[in-house]
Amino acid sequence: MDKKIIKSPFKKYVKHSIYGVIIFAITFAAYSFSQSSTEGRSHNLAINTLTISSVTQGTFVDALSLRGQVVPKTTIYLDTTSGGRVEQRLVEQGDFVKKGQPLVRLSNTNLQLDVMGREAQVTEQLNFLRNTQMNMETSRLDLRRDLLEVELQISHLKRRAKQSSTLVKKGLLAKDRLAEVEDDLNYYKARKVLTMERQKQENSIRKVQVHQLEESAIMLEKNLQFARENLNNLLIKAPVSGYLSEFNVELGESKERSARLGQIDIPNEYKLVIRLDEFYLSQVQRGLAVMVELETGDFMAKVSKIDSRVNQSQFQIEVDLPTDAGNIKRGQNINVELMLGGDKEQALLLKRGAFFSNSGGNWAYVLNEEGSKAVRRTISLGKKNQKYFEVLSGLSLGEKVITSSYGNFDKAQKLQLN
Repeated sequence: MDKKIIKSPFKKYVKHSIYGVIIFAITFAAYSFSQSSTEGRSHNLAINTLTISSVTQGTFVDALSLRGQVVPKTTIYLDTTSGGRVEQRLVEQGDFVKKGQPLVRLSNTNLQLDVMGREAQVTEQLNFLRNTQMNMETSRLDLRRDLLEVELQISHLKRRAKQSSTLVKKGLLAKDRLAEVEDDLNYYKARKVLTMERQKQENSIRKVQVHQLEESAIMLEKNLQFARENLNNLLIKAPVSGYLSEFNVELGESKERSARLGQIDIPNEYKLVIRLDEFYLSQVQRGLAVMVELETGDFMAKVSKIDSRVNQSQFQIEVDLPTDAGNIKRGQNINVELMLGGDKEQALLLKRGAFFSNSGGNWAYVLNEEGSKAVRRTISLGKKNQKYFEVLSGLSLGEKVITSSYGNFDKAQKLQLN
């Protein structure tokens, strides 16, 4: 027999409650959206978690207090020319070395064999050149001898032709004999011309061949000299006098061609390397004055170089130090004052804070008179020093600004401060 199921009043109440909660949530969300569309998003914060600074008026000192590291002004690097195995370590890192002083000796069997092979090539080429010159000289002498013999025959035949002509006129000699003598004379005259042309041609060819052989020998000599220099470069010497600040050499170690062995720092020539925030990249120029603080007293220097490459939001400048800067050492850190420009009187000032990394100085949260709210406002900041920003517009004297990090609420238009 079927039994009628009766719905529980409690379940019915729960179902209506759920529907009511959903409708309320939708209504609240729509209201919040309408409010954010008209007034902007709002955020509640505890005032004791914020850093609040007042806009003040005073002298804006356009200078930066920085730290600079002392590095050598001139560094000479020691690199291998041909590479090789370390046979001798003649000095130690940190030693003062003089120009031309041996530092390390390398060995290179392949280079030694190459020099020996080049020496053999040069010797062979020089011997071939000498043999060729001797053969050419022999050929030249043979041609000279042939020419002398032809001239001698011409001289004899001229005399015989003259004698025969006289005898023919007297009827004592047949004309055929005179004709034979004249034919022989013409033959030797033609042979003389041919011999002279051959001599001239061989002299020209000989000059070209000798010139080519001499150039080849000179080239081989240069190659041999270069190979010998590479062999001599296995003994690494100091190119200048200075301190051997780095020397990465161990006995038995193999060094490749162009491997870095170490470096030599020129003594009493130093510079300061200073790192600055990228904010100042457009303000720093070569020639800016820098006050360097030393134990012996302060002195003025100038920015000598600007490396505009930004690394980790910083760039680098260099300041040359005079040789009489005092007792300073490589790696020492020194306080400096970078003079960016002239001081500005009666400027509006706002203390520096982490808010700049969020807003870029284009806006900030400004408190109302009661200090219960902070509204996002567009502002304009100018230069900055170690403590303050220069306020250009958007803020008035005495107004209070949140200068701590804006964290996760930088999208809010209004802050409720508790």
